[in-house]
Amino acid sequence: MDPLLQLIGLSKHFPGHVALDGLTLDIRAGELFSLLGPSGCGKTTTLRLIAGFETPTAGDVRLRGRSLNGLPPFQRNVSTVFQSYALFPHLTVRENIEFGLRYRPASGARRGAVREVIEMLDLGQKQDRKPHQLSGGEKQRVALARSLVLQPDVLLLDEPLSALDPNLRKQVRGELRALQRRVGITFLFITHDQEEALSLSDRVALLHRGRLEQFGAPHDLYLKPQSRFAATFLGPVNWMGGFGLRPESTRLAPEPLPGLRSLPATVQTSTFLGNCFHVEARTASGHHVVAEVPRAQASCQPAYQPGQPVHVCWAPVDEMHLPPA
Repeated sequence: MDPLLQLIGLSKHFPGHVALDGLTLDIRAGELFSLLGPSGCGKTTTLRLIAGFETPTAGDVRLRGRSLNGLPPFQRNVSTVFQSYALFPHLTVRENIEFGLRYRPASGARRGAVREVIEMLDLGQKQDRKPHQLSGGEKQRVALARSLVLQPDVLLLDEPLSALDPNLRKQVRGELRALQRRVGITFLFITHDQEEALSLSDRVALLHRGRLEQFGAPHDLYLKPQSRFAATFLGPVNWMGGFGLRPESTRLAPEPLPGLRSLPATVQTSTFLGNCFHVEARTASGHHVVAEVPRAQASCQPAYQPGQPVHVCWAPVDEMHLPPA
């Protein structure tokens, strides 16, 4: 499949700082693609280069094979949902949604598009309200509607869930994924949140210090990281000599389990987290190990107490063999 959006050797240098260094990526039509990484890794700079808010030092941005370099933002057919939503406080919900269409000829199709996104995002009863009368989740839906009504080739989302509380973030995350599937528009999602990227995306690009660290399907990044940075950024890892294990792949048992590798260890702490026990142990060889023991499994075994001898067990297939940091 030919890519919809291409980043080719994309770089951005600021005085004394390289924000982005030779990023090359192909993004397909209709996929939800995430740029993931810590603060300062270059992901927001990438978004601004695609949108036309910044000029690249080197490289090219291509949409449907056409270079966007030198084009102003309004000629790129990409739209941006900002972290702050950037709604106009003096305009109603409907007026905010219509704002991006102000330079387009009025038509029945335009009015129909506005009605469609208002209905799609369940904003009909809110369309005459001002932004200060909306919840955080409602403001986000208005920002999405304002972008979607323009029918962009690519929708850029800059940390759009970061202002929401944790429970609402999970709810809106599901709504966002369902919306993307419904409209079929390519979403480029910018986030520092590993769970968001892994749960939402068709593919993920992990950035580190302005460079591409790894990209691919979420489960490949999580289970088959290609560097220690990728492994630890995407979740906790038990490092034991020449390999690493995710805590959920690490089992505890009174004795070695058939078919699994094991090491003797001693429980250090055990914390009840509701759905599981977070157990920390130290192996006889001195490695610190964390295991997430499901509540049902723990109830069938003696309670984990500090000083209790156990065996740390794992399947060889779950080992991550990576070069030293």
